Amino acid sequence: MNKLQITWEEIINILKPIDTPNTKIYGVPKGGMILTALLKNATAVIDANEADFILDDLIDSGATKRIYANKFPNKTFLALFDKRTNDQIKNTWIVMPWEQDHPGKEDSIQQNITRQLQFIGEDCKREGLKETPNRVARMYSEIFKGYSQKPEDILTTFDADTYDQIVLLKDIEIYSMCEHHMLPFLGKAHVAYIPNKKVIGISKLARLVDIYAKRLQIQERIGEQVTEDLMKLMGAKGAACIIEATHMCMRMRGVEKQNSVMVTSSLKGAFFDSSAARMELMQLIKG
Repeated sequence: MNKLQITWEEIINILKPIDTPNTKIYGVPKGGMILTALLKNATAVIDANEADFILDDLIDSGATKRIYANKFPNKTFLALFDKRTNDQIKNTWIVMPWEQDHPGKEDSIQQNITRQLQFIGEDCKREGLKETPNRVARMYSEIFKGYSQKPEDILTTFDADTYDQIVLLKDIEIYSMCEHHMLPFLGKAHVAYIPNKKVIGISKLARLVDIYAKRLQIQERIGEQVTEDLMKLMGAKGAACIIEATHMCMRMRGVEKQNSVMVTSSLKGAFFDSSAARMELMQLIKG
């Protein structure tokens, strides 16, 4: 994931429009509280009911904003950065200056993992858990590396001459993490396309699936993203992605159904329009 390092000077410039006399600002712990300490003209208050603005450093999922909006519906919620509305920083790790200046800045992710372990009641000092935060941080870099990869970088094409039949790569192993509970789902994907004068190396289909699977996901979206790229970047006549997967959020929690398998399909172009193409594809998948 890309990093964007913010300076103190940048923050002060962003705050200028609201840093005016007679303005009262409540800072959300902890980022917002740090920001209110930088105010030169406005007044920082400790009671949100008295504030003109509620201030936070970052809106990511929007969960914090919703909490304050429900509790203080008449107050305006502001943030330095809103990832939901700014595509340039949507998939960027924003590093605030107090995180850069902190002696343990490289350990901030590990510290958050430590807090999670403490939340569930664990003793983070016991032997088996001493290195767990470091291991989990390294694991995240691996299983979520899809955020730093782009499909257009791998979908290099070759002349197909006159070949215009189905190209299928089936039984692609797929491992992903459900965005709702951050639990794994795993299974296999079958990806096919019909060339339009261009083909790609067969391994690229597996890599394309991986790019999207190695993100927080829902199964349906992976198939849509794969077929959209094949149609857009290759100009394929048709594209299909069928995924069969088991979800740990159903096995480990909730309804706890152990043998359930979810099947999703995304069909575009000729596979969507032609029943004959769909039938041939299913016969190829079944072998």
